[in-house]
Amino acid sequence: MPLVAIDLGSDSVRALAARRIAPDLFEILGVEERSQKMGNVCVEQGIITQSSNAGYVIAEVLKLLANRIGESELPTAFVSVGGQSMQIVAVHSRRDQARYREISQALLDEMEEECKEKIERRNPDVAVLGLVPSFFVLDGKEQDYIPLPEERATIVEAHYIAFYGRKAMDTQLQKSFSQAGRSIEHVFVRPECLLSAFAACDGNDILRDGCAVLDFGAQTTSLTVYKGGQYLLNKVVPKGGYHISRMLEQQGMAFNTAEVLKKRYGYASPALVEKDARLRIPAAPEIGGDMIITLKELAEVIELKLQEILAPLFEELKKVESRIGTLYITGGGSMLQGMAEYVQGMTKVEVQYGAHNLLLHRRTDEQYLSPEYTSLIGTILLGQDYRDTHKNQPVRKPGFFARVKESTLDMFIDQQ
Repeated sequence: MPLVAIDLGSDSVRALAARRIAPDLFEILGVEERSQKMGNVCVEQGIITQSSNAGYVIAEVLKLLANRIGESELPTAFVSVGGQSMQIVAVHSRRDQARYREISQALLDEMEEECKEKIERRNPDVAVLGLVPSFFVLDGKEQDYIPLPEERATIVEAHYIAFYGRKAMDTQLQKSFSQAGRSIEHVFVRPECLLSAFAACDGNDILRDGCAVLDFGAQTTSLTVYKGGQYLLNKVVPKGGYHISRMLEQQGMAFNTAEVLKKRYGYASPALVEKDARLRIPAAPEIGGDMIITLKELAEVIELKLQEILAPLFEELKKVESRIGTLYITGGGSMLQGMAEYVQGMTKVEVQYGAHNLLLHRRTDEQYLSPEYTSLIGTILLGQDYRDTHKNQPVRKPGFFARVKESTLDMFIDQQ
């Protein structure tokens, strides 16, 4: 069965099918997308708001994707989740096996489930959306990777970082797939998917030495900072590329025109426009006629909104930037021209676009190398890890920390 990943974005719902052709190398079999129409929006700021609408869209994109790749149906999918209300906290579980013996996958699954229940019991209004392994202690000896099948211990401690959000997030997600007549193979958190893709391409040293991810979405922009076993920061602001287009719309153009202008001609700052030019575009229908806007005028509006969106994130980044080496930018909004240069002017950390190209076959269509697809490719990568580890049982995945062999072991609780 092919690997299928779904991205429930605020701008569109996108499904991607792939198959592994070598270790950490995949071939994209097909992609289908359904844009959210105005007045029929089912996902806002990373949260499903209309489960019936979301269920319809999920069923539709999976049916189209199945037809595209020649499958009778695609009954399950891996999903990544994010959103403004998602927070993180450290949690752990301890087991005494009574004697020195192998550490089974069933035991690790039990401990993970206990951690999930511990958080949800403490606060009935929240749901754990994902548990990321951080480190383990076997008979007093710490290690930063998930115990291998042949490892033995009497006392086992498992430490995780839990991503949690409002219970409605999980309820709506499950209800949407149920109404679509499909099942969720496993849920991953978006920061884990992105970091997995970047670590697979650039090496696990980026996780040990520390890195940040600026994920510029349609309705949310998030900043995640990670270093050697701990999340130093996970902050989300409820604004993104959609809000830039809305601000351009206020200049007298239609929203759809603003979207096209932003994507084709948008610069992150007027200072980055090498050669100015005048653009003649249709004015909003209620105004009529045409209007003229220059590239620099367009960039001035974009920069004004970018400053508003990024200021609170970089205020937080300054507190920890001395501890990390790289800042990755990704997401559809990161494709503004000059975005990397603009962000570099706001931080001392080296800035670069996050890439996932090394995870894909060399003949992959160039459009799928765009940052818009990084989260989906990261979800595929983690989905394959999940299947490899849980071949015959419906249990949770190990996550990308199973790949990390060199990291510090301290923990950090973030209650942003």
